[in-house]
Amino acid sequence: MDCGSFDSSHRSLPYLLLAATSLFLLLIYCSVASPPFSASAASSSSSSGLVAVRKQSSSSVLAGVQNEEQEVGKKKRRRRAEEELARARVAIRRAAAAAGSHRGNGSDHDPFHGEDVPLAANVYRNPAAFFQSYVEMEKRFKVYVYEEGEPPLVHGGPCKNIYTTEGRFIEELELMWPGGGGVRTWDPERAHAFFLPFSVTEMVQFIYKPLSYDKRPLKLFVADYVDVVASKHPFWNRSGGADHFMLSCHDWGPDASGGHPALYATSIRALCNANTSEGFRPSKDVSIPEINLLTGDIPLQLLSPPFAIPGLSARPFLAFFAGGLHGPVRRLLLRHFKGRDPARFPVFEYLPAGLDYYSFMLRSRFCLCPSGYEVASPRVVEAIYAECVPVIISEGYALPFGDVLRWEAFSVAVEVAEVARLREVLEGIGEEEVRRLREGVRAVKRHFVFNQPAKRFDVFHMILHSVWLRRLNVKI
Repeated sequence: MDCGSFDSSHRSLPYLLLAATSLFLLLIYCSVASPPFSASAASSSSSSGLVAVRKQSSSSVLAGVQNEEQEVGKKKRRRRAEEELARARVAIRRAAAAAGSHRGNGSDHDPFHGEDVPLAANVYRNPAAFFQSYVEMEKRFKVYVYEEGEPPLVHGGPCKNIYTTEGRFIEELELMWPGGGGVRTWDPERAHAFFLPFSVTEMVQFIYKPLSYDKRPLKLFVADYVDVVASKHPFWNRSGGADHFMLSCHDWGPDASGGHPALYATSIRALCNANTSEGFRPSKDVSIPEINLLTGDIPLQLLSPPFAIPGLSARPFLAFFAGGLHGPVRRLLLRHFKGRDPARFPVFEYLPAGLDYYSFMLRSRFCLCPSGYEVASPRVVEAIYAECVPVIISEGYALPFGDVLRWEAFSVAVEVAEVARLREVLEGIGEEEVRRLREGVRAVKRHFVFNQPAKRFDVFHMILHSVWLRRLNVKI
């Protein structure tokens, strides 16, 4: 173990304690075992009592020494965890500065090395800083997962349907085992972050009364869970919850987190429903992608190898959308474009029977991703899988991994107020720009894919990296 800034006095502390213990025992022995000269010989009963006193005193002192040693060990591990964060910050800033100086000199310096790189630099805000931060995360980052609670509300979640991200992330952490490597630690003093493994989706399934719209049972469960771990462990109170995080892909995730004021205001909330107008704070919280895997796997139509994904010449549709009338943004979109030009700009409320949803995506240059009742849409990730440029139509949506990714390099953002001009905006994007955007889509695709087991740079690790950045408190 690297002792860092610890001085030699910490190492000599146990020996000083043992010396003090020996002196203490000697004094006890002298005071008890030396009766006045005028007294008669000690009886056998008093002798046995003296032995008992000696043993009891020795045991209690030894226990005290052991407790002191354990506390010293905990402090060392805790200090080491904080030192690791400090070292990571320094390495990231150095990498960013070095890359900046090379850019200033007109150099072709490539900061990326390894089997998964080079990365397409144009899709990242600061590619050198991101890569260094990711490598530092792999080397150092440790997450402690609380063991309190029972399935199905805790330690599990849905691994299929629109809430896939929630279940798969929890499952990936839960399946790790001691000694198996990875980000999870069973030593909380080594942890940089603490995960609260409850599932809001499962709460809605099992403790919410259907059609009541009463979210109090969810809030009460979250509040009780946080209170339990805070009362059993010192870690929540030590930081006020600032190094703890939850994750939810349910629309009601933000509401459930409001059951505990400190969780809502101080902790890291990883949410699909990342709406800045409803309390989501990008500097503290983490936006995660909403991924709809009906079978738990990427649809077969979208699993073709890269050379089989249709190019621009095989994409006759300018843009495509099909979806229910959920929320005001979709209502506006359908009012302007539904059924107007199915040969070039197909927009449906519901896709007619016999037509394949993903085949439309694969034959479209742009895929429209309007918000529904909430800001997030699974169409964003579906479009990326199909290498169809996502068109984000939303208000207040903090895009997933936005502190790392340059969404303008692989998507188009259209303000809700400009929906009437949507087709005009898309037709104004030239052929070369569309090609550039699709190259960006291909470059970021791996960041939105779940793998079993997880792989470098996939969505599981990108979520972890977002939490890591909040613990580092650095902007890259």
